[in-house]
Amino acid sequence: MARLALLSVSDKMGILELAKQLVDNFAFEIVSSGGTAKSLKEAGIPVTLVSEHTGAPEILGGRVKTLHPRIHGGILGRRNHPEDLKEMAQQNIPPFDLVVVNLYPFEQTVANPDISLSDAIEKIDIGGPTLLRAAAKNFAHLTVLCDPIYYQLYLEQLSQGEPTVEFRKSMALATFRKTQSYDWAIANYFAQLPTEKTTGTWQIGGKLNQTLRYGENPHQGASWYSTGDVPSGWSAALQLQGKELSYNNLLDLEAARRLIIEFPTQQAAVAILKHTNPCGVALGNSLSQAYLKAFNGDPVSAFGGIVALNQSVDEETAIALSKTFLECIVAPGCSDQAKEILAKKNNLRVLVLKDFVSGCKEHLEMISGGFLVQSVDDIATDSKQWKVVTTRQPSAEQMEELLFAWKIVKHVKSNAIVITKDLTSLGIGAGQMNRVGSATIALEQAKEHAHGGVLASDGFFPFDDSVRLAAQAGISAIVQPGGSVRDIESIEAANELGMVMLFTDIRHFLH
Repeated sequence: MARLALLSVSDKMGILELAKQLVDNFAFEIVSSGGTAKSLKEAGIPVTLVSEHTGAPEILGGRVKTLHPRIHGGILGRRNHPEDLKEMAQQNIPPFDLVVVNLYPFEQTVANPDISLSDAIEKIDIGGPTLLRAAAKNFAHLTVLCDPIYYQLYLEQLSQGEPTVEFRKSMALATFRKTQSYDWAIANYFAQLPTEKTTGTWQIGGKLNQTLRYGENPHQGASWYSTGDVPSGWSAALQLQGKELSYNNLLDLEAARRLIIEFPTQQAAVAILKHTNPCGVALGNSLSQAYLKAFNGDPVSAFGGIVALNQSVDEETAIALSKTFLECIVAPGCSDQAKEILAKKNNLRVLVLKDFVSGCKEHLEMISGGFLVQSVDDIATDSKQWKVVTTRQPSAEQMEELLFAWKIVKHVKSNAIVITKDLTSLGIGAGQMNRVGSATIALEQAKEHAHGGVLASDGFFPFDDSVRLAAQAGISAIVQPGGSVRDIESIEAANELGMVMLFTDIRHFLH
């Protein structure tokens, strides 16, 4: 008796080769529907339509075709269960040995920002997940393949006899992960609709992208997962050269991406990061100028850093980049000349990320017994909404500089202080337990260059000590959230010292 396989796939990659081998080499008969059946027929592969197998036509515009007892009975029937076998014989239900299904491309559909809700709903697969879950549940008696990457593995199993139970179980696991990820993508889409109300649950799913050598430290294991079936974000980046990305590389790269998108591509911007904190950020008339300004802001910390550039790397910038040891470079493009220059640095990781802007909308933090979820800090910066709280008013040049510094301090670990001048970071104080400590570090880095510069603080000043410290170093203007019960002390100190101070009414803590 011929073995029976059900093939119903949206992604046709490899399906003709699989079907041909099943028929020619392993005596399978194939049941299929829709576009899959059409492709098989056109390739000269014998196929039985689902409607012919069930005796029931497709209905509701194709919404119902595989939801039939003769299909699901053949999948769920237990071959070692007398009552199942008796019922299958009575109902003339032959058993399936193989189910090959992949799903409608829901994520690709909703990735289009102009997609309508009705069109998105039509790409929610119903029969596919039902077939997959049924086949995975009954892995003891048949094999389920949910992705073309498993076709060759299955054929290798057949060539050695019957697929082992261990193999079938592993395919069931892959399938349940696939359907979980699919359902999560749909739920996530609906959660973003304007009418969505909280349901009291929050889920995330991912597909293993890479097992990393280790985590933050060599004794920690780590893996990189991608959300969804459509490559996006860092999984869609093109690595031109260099060693495999590490756990720390990816953390730094993501922090660099979030910072560099603060600056529109019309003006060249470069950010250098270490341990997710910026150590050099600058704007320039050219990309090479922006890089040199950022590098010279703190050349000691830049050694071994991550560099993000908001424009394609050109030859001149590549020459400058190649003069020091860097871990990673990421940009939206890289010229052929730049590739040749950077290729001489064998271990340097060079990535092209065409879409810097798209990123996650939620931030997760694991805690004992659960996790925290918050929206990402992507509020648009509008300096027109800031309030000048001092007698002295800022010049246009100071406002531009203050805005630049404010965009940087948003991405520095709290407590955070940033000193800038000439659209270049000169000193960054990060992660200190008090704000004076961060200000001291930032001003010490800037040294005499701080004179005439500006200072940004991610949180308010609870006392006037940081203001007076900044004035001693020659800082001319300060931007901070405001909101302390002792704001008046800082304002009075700034007025006394002839400084400009602005309040944003927005805090940018980063832990």
